[in-house]
Amino acid sequence: MAKHDPQLELHGKEYIPKTGVLMIPNQLRFEDLLHLERLLEDRNIIYLIEHGMDYDPLLQAHLEKDDTEALEFLCEEGQKDVFKREVHHSIANGDVLIFVPGTCSVRSGQNMCVPAHVLKFITSSGAPLLPLFVNHPEDSCLSIENIAETERIVLSFGKILEREAANLPNFQEHMLVAGEKAFSNRPVLKSHLAYALLRGLKKHGGSTQIIDGVDESDLRFDKLLAAAIVLSKHISKQTSKKRVGIILPPGRAGLLANLAVLFAGKIPVNLNFTAGDKAVESCIKQADLDRFITVDPFVRKMTRFAWPPNKQLILVERILPTLKLKIALWLGISKILSAGALASILKIPKKGGTEEAVLLFTSGSSGDPKGVILSHRNILANVNQFGSRIDLRSSDRMLGCLPLFHSFGCTVTMWYPVIEGVSLVTYPSPVETQKLAELIEKFKVSVVLATPTFLRGYLRKATVEQFETVKLVITGAEKLPNKVAETFEKKFSIPVLEGYGLTETSPVSNVNMPDPEDPDSRKPVIPAHRQGSVGHTIPGVAIRITDPDTDEPMPLNQAGMIWLRGPNIFEGYLDLPEKTEEVIQNGWFKTGDIGRVDADGFLYIEGRLSRFSKIGGEMVPHETLEAAINTALGLDSESERKIAVVGVPDEAKGEAIVMLNAGDSIDTTDLRYKLLDQGIPALWIPKSIRDIDEIPMLASGKLDIKGCEETAKG
Repeated sequence: MAKHDPQLELHGKEYIPKTGVLMIPNQLRFEDLLHLERLLEDRNIIYLIEHGMDYDPLLQAHLEKDDTEALEFLCEEGQKDVFKREVHHSIANGDVLIFVPGTCSVRSGQNMCVPAHVLKFITSSGAPLLPLFVNHPEDSCLSIENIAETERIVLSFGKILEREAANLPNFQEHMLVAGEKAFSNRPVLKSHLAYALLRGLKKHGGSTQIIDGVDESDLRFDKLLAAAIVLSKHISKQTSKKRVGIILPPGRAGLLANLAVLFAGKIPVNLNFTAGDKAVESCIKQADLDRFITVDPFVRKMTRFAWPPNKQLILVERILPTLKLKIALWLGISKILSAGALASILKIPKKGGTEEAVLLFTSGSSGDPKGVILSHRNILANVNQFGSRIDLRSSDRMLGCLPLFHSFGCTVTMWYPVIEGVSLVTYPSPVETQKLAELIEKFKVSVVLATPTFLRGYLRKATVEQFETVKLVITGAEKLPNKVAETFEKKFSIPVLEGYGLTETSPVSNVNMPDPEDPDSRKPVIPAHRQGSVGHTIPGVAIRITDPDTDEPMPLNQAGMIWLRGPNIFEGYLDLPEKTEEVIQNGWFKTGDIGRVDADGFLYIEGRLSRFSKIGGEMVPHETLEAAINTALGLDSESERKIAVVGVPDEAKGEAIVMLNAGDSIDTTDLRYKLLDQGIPALWIPKSIRDIDEIPMLASGKLDIKGCEETAKG
């Protein structure tokens, strides 16, 4: 923090060289420029201004002052040599050249507010480049944050890039690292999740509600708060363990149970009731659970689930009716007292930081479930990060039907709406798309979150009229097929916005958003959506790419292993230090996915490393091969998955490709020739085809990779 100015937060000042340099900010307002001038008061500053761009009036007036030195340039290929000469002349004189971005149309939470072609032009000058990430926390703060804490300017400098390192992909990488530093020091990230939820319920209690789609009853957030407080006291008496299991689908009871566990000072563990008995048993043992919150009707419905003994079950619908007077009392108290006073009475800490807040287990799609420790900092960061991009209003309503044991269902459709005050329409199953479509229409839902598998259900079962109020459809968990995206947009006139994340990233790291509406055609538009990509990184997330075999750094624009860094990266795997060390190195998380970043900052996922086979030294991407097989067989990607490709051990070539087929019988020779006609290498073509009844899938809609591999070997 700069001592002379309490409104300025400064990072990376040591990266500013004493020699000449070209500084490129992601954005620059008038007040930011004044801070820079004070910071560089002993240096000669020359402003780089793009010809024909509009600027904020205050900024424009400052740049036109007699004592301000400015260099105007034309961003055209034919002007590149002139630009280089002028820049290098100033650099040789030891000047600091500062590029001043013009005004553009950008969506909220955008990391880079400069058009890609301009960045490419400037970074190709060969001059030493200094990335500067400028951030204004008040632009993307949570509704519960203290405004005084967000009214500041953050200047975060990246490492200087010189000679051959001074190029656009390196600049993008170091700019995001500087952005991660800028975001990671926000005071709200030190808060406690329970306290943030308490503040959210208190602030939005009278205006926001949860609507349970099963019986279509609603519950205001203020009443939810009172019930959660009372239930939390019951939970505290039931167990001395630090974690409590929750076995419930999305709905009023599921949200209430999670809130109550947190208010009781304990850690919620939402268990996957669709997993096998061994997997569930492993999760219970790892988490050291002796109490499980659920409801009677769900126990009776899930007859195949290996329920714990009755004495270990906390049945919500049996407990709450006996506590009506206490709930009414706490409803009154919670309306009178401030959030801070309530927290003190309930002994809810205000600070949580890196302590464990939530324990989720990985889906086990490629192995045994691992306990993922998400801290208060992780969850609050991701709520802020995702919230700044999605930018919802209090009038919006979100559909919550993804499982609570799924990280997306947990953070995005449970913690986010409570903290930010977005009404929630819930339903226990994402599969019943006909019923979900009816709820969307009846309750005027504006945001739908789904996987591509569930989108196919909407295409078959939903009408255009039922989606009239929907303005955002966001998908993740598995790759979005182009045909599904195109068909969905054609039918409903709503683009499908693909995102990306993992349980270990709390979960969102990237997301596409609608491009900003541009009322002024003179202003360039910074795109926020690109078909085929998983979108820009959300604020505070940095990305780097390495060679999958050697971990050596690679340029962002070349496909390789994706590593992520940010306050939303998990704290580690439960009691698995060696596994944690394998994936977290110097604060960077190894995702296991292969991808690249384009010039506009969009991330493209080429596939999961576990979904590649190495055959004869060549990497074979399973998803690319599956797409080619679907085309060859004329399979409609809008229907349910009929084929899957997996790798199995092979003595001759290390691995062999086996295709699982749940459709009509296939002529192997005919398929081979069709794939060769598409340009698929002979090495990629499946060695064998195994006919099965159905492709193994997880409850989240993801392909069950482990199940597929076992089927292929069987």
